[in-house]
Amino acid sequence: MRSFLLVLLLFTAFLAGAQDLRSGGVLKPEQANMDIRHYTVTLSVDPSTQTIDGQTETDLVLASATDVLLFDLTNVLTVKKIWVNGTQQDFTHNSDLIHIKNKTMLQPGPVKVRIAYGGKPFVAANPPWKGGFQWAKDSLGNAWISVSCQGEGAKVFFPCKDHPSDEPNEGADMIITVPKGLVVAGPGLLKKTTHKGNTSTYHWATNYTISNYCIVFNAGKYTPVRRTYTSVAGNKIPMVFYVLDYHASKAPHHLEMLERSCRILEKYFGEYPWAKEQIGIVETPHLGMEHQTMNAYGNRFRYTKVGGEDFDWLLHHEFGHEWWANKVSNIDWAHMWIQEGICSFGDALYYREMEGEESYQRRMRNTARNFSGRAVVLADTADSDLAYTGDIYGKGSYFMHSLRYLIGDDIFFPTLMKLATDPQYTYHNMVSTQDVEQLFSKAAGKNLKPFFDFYLRTTNRFEILVKQTAEDKYKISLLNFSMPLPIEITTHEGVQKLTIDKTAVEIQSTIVPGIDKKGFYYKRVILE
Repeated sequence: MRSFLLVLLLFTAFLAGAQDLRSGGVLKPEQANMDIRHYTVTLSVDPSTQTIDGQTETDLVLASATDVLLFDLTNVLTVKKIWVNGTQQDFTHNSDLIHIKNKTMLQPGPVKVRIAYGGKPFVAANPPWKGGFQWAKDSLGNAWISVSCQGEGAKVFFPCKDHPSDEPNEGADMIITVPKGLVVAGPGLLKKTTHKGNTSTYHWATNYTISNYCIVFNAGKYTPVRRTYTSVAGNKIPMVFYVLDYHASKAPHHLEMLERSCRILEKYFGEYPWAKEQIGIVETPHLGMEHQTMNAYGNRFRYTKVGGEDFDWLLHHEFGHEWWANKVSNIDWAHMWIQEGICSFGDALYYREMEGEESYQRRMRNTARNFSGRAVVLADTADSDLAYTGDIYGKGSYFMHSLRYLIGDDIFFPTLMKLATDPQYTYHNMVSTQDVEQLFSKAAGKNLKPFFDFYLRTTNRFEILVKQTAEDKYKISLLNFSMPLPIEITTHEGVQKLTIDKTAVEIQSTIVPGIDKKGFYYKRVILE
């Protein structure tokens, strides 16, 4: 409950301020022609001057011939030179866009673009909700650098195609040089560490597809604390926590909690998605963010108890995004509820596993009391500013709770597992609300589109009329929704499950019937 309110409060603060950069929106034709395959980001990072300098190499495939390439990069950085397939090219850099006019026509197929640039990167105003670079200090005065950019896109520090519909299929390399004494944590696996003079260079690489806002790094005076996790499929996966050195004693217990979260999430969503690389977390000066294989954690080891065991809501929630956001990714920010709502539903499933069904039900009732009820899918295309609302968490989660009740556990949980594991919906195959609806409709054997639309695309709640017709007789009907709904009705004889629609169902009861008292639906009960 407190965790949800905190998320809502922080998102309200996020929305209250002006956001200078936005990710996504309508895909530009020049970028629709480019299929990004791989990024290599090579940067020297100087915390004393708060500057970066280096280059990004992008491997892409063109769908059709063109002499124009278009990349996103904030104008606070300066582009120095650009090469396309090894040949230097002319360019302009305005309005956070790099236009490259190639000297010759580029044919369909592979293209390599190298862009040299540098300067003072965009500084985070309220990380991670208003992202960018965070030039912080730990409690001992050591440099502590963090990058977050979900809302702004990776264009805050490297040139990219900043649209959620295209992730580099062949992954990304990050080669980051920092002052000696600092340690860099990044996505994938650490391939090489080089110390030269007063600097250290860390080469991180992932071979998995990855969203551009997860291609980030953090640097600090870290100590890596490790253990090994055996996945549900029997794979041995390295676990590592890049923790500030003076917090190293806290890390083993923290990793134990992370392992417990992983086991529960694997039960519902399948094997940890990045089993060939690692389960990683890194301590950050901001609260946290889902960064593939290296989640940002900044909740300062503040635990509660769930099922008698220590629990960190932020650790669990951000780790859940390894499935919902990183593995199952929305094709457009318009469908952001998929990753945030289902991930938040996964938070409630933790309570179900640790404390039982009633604890889960209490959590969902609390969720229903604390979202505003706004529509969470406003269009099929949206930028990050339009998509981010508190209700993509609460209402999205509660929708999954209602869907579970509507179609029953025997259909719901296997279908949710299919969404999380089937190649049709995972990794480079991204999803929309329509994809999720069609999957569940097929599994349930009925058209669920009206239910999806009612919950996700409107502000409505189900209106249920309870009309007394005699001393102990009542008619119950659904006023504003044409699809029949199963519902629990409490009478003097106990709880019975009936199906109601616009045609009234008559019941007999010596007490006023209780409607859906466990709270499976977002509703308003009208008594007459």
